[in-house]
Amino acid sequence: MSSVTPLAELREQIDAIDQQILHLINQRALCALEVARTKIAQGEQGTFYRPDRESLVLRRIKELNPGPLSDYAAVRLFRELMSACLALEKPLDVAFLGPEGTFTQQAVVKHFGHAVRSVPLASINAIFSAVERDNCQFGVVPVENSTEGVINYTLDRFLLSPLKICGEVEIRVHQNLMSFVESLADIKEVFSHQQSLAQCQHWLESHLPGVKLTAVSSNSEAARLATLDKQTAAIAGAMAADVYNLPILHQNIEDETNNTTRFIVIGKQDSASTGNDKTSLVVSTGNQTGALYKILEPFAQYGISMMNIESRPSRQGLWDYVFFIDIEGHSEDEAIVKALARVQENANMLKLLGSYPKAVL
Repeated sequence: MSSVTPLAELREQIDAIDQQILHLINQRALCALEVARTKIAQGEQGTFYRPDRESLVLRRIKELNPGPLSDYAAVRLFRELMSACLALEKPLDVAFLGPEGTFTQQAVVKHFGHAVRSVPLASINAIFSAVERDNCQFGVVPVENSTEGVINYTLDRFLLSPLKICGEVEIRVHQNLMSFVESLADIKEVFSHQQSLAQCQHWLESHLPGVKLTAVSSNSEAARLATLDKQTAAIAGAMAADVYNLPILHQNIEDETNNTTRFIVIGKQDSASTGNDKTSLVVSTGNQTGALYKILEPFAQYGISMMNIESRPSRQGLWDYVFFIDIEGHSEDEAIVKALARVQENANMLKLLGSYPKAVL
């Protein structure tokens, strides 16, 4: 029979390992401060955050991870470490679609870590404006949902903005029922955003038939309202439960288990190539025969994978459209340089929205 290591001995090992970890973490922080001093000495201004560098580090951690920690857990730990080190160099202000506790704030934390200053704003337009005016270094806005489709206002705002896409974040949307009630039978009303109510329709019909459903401006607002009346509940993300100290009664009540929202990071930075990138652009062709084919054909000719295409009215003329296109690769890749030159020949307007690292996890 194999012997079992005494608990006291295991705890001593853990304490010794924790001491080593703390020492190494602080060594890393000192290196980060030295990086900042070197950048300042070289005349670098603005933010020290580099989305391409962070993506490369996190992908390396994922590749090196031997377990038993999952890749997700390992990446999150290093994300927070990098976030704390960056805050020592120069804190970041990141605008998001508020109020606090929304899925957009969850995307901020996933991408930047907890050490940034999250700035809640009331609209997507306000987020763009805050970054354009340098009130915040970056912003995070939703761009598409796997069940609801694209967020048109985000796309349209790029037509007027000089900002670039610096990164992307994907959030698996888990809806939770939260309340101070002890039993579902005590719930008289449920608050949530209209989309979340629709995403949980079957669960609500099965578990809360006949209960009043009230749509509000955001899931975070729903959680706030649920704190005011002990016979109400809210449907929201886990972050809203934390913000408002609401107990979660039932987790993951959404009807579609794979419901995912993609967010983009907007800023004024260009990202260097990481070897695992996306490029987003917007193209206007005018109303002419075969125009769309002429725009798309160069991508096929140079073997470039087109990941998404959306059309939006250009607002410049009747039946005149612009096309938002995501392709695989970086704008500095040789094939993409050649393809975009061909596209430019057949386009009334070609605007590069940014090349940026793909979401890590």
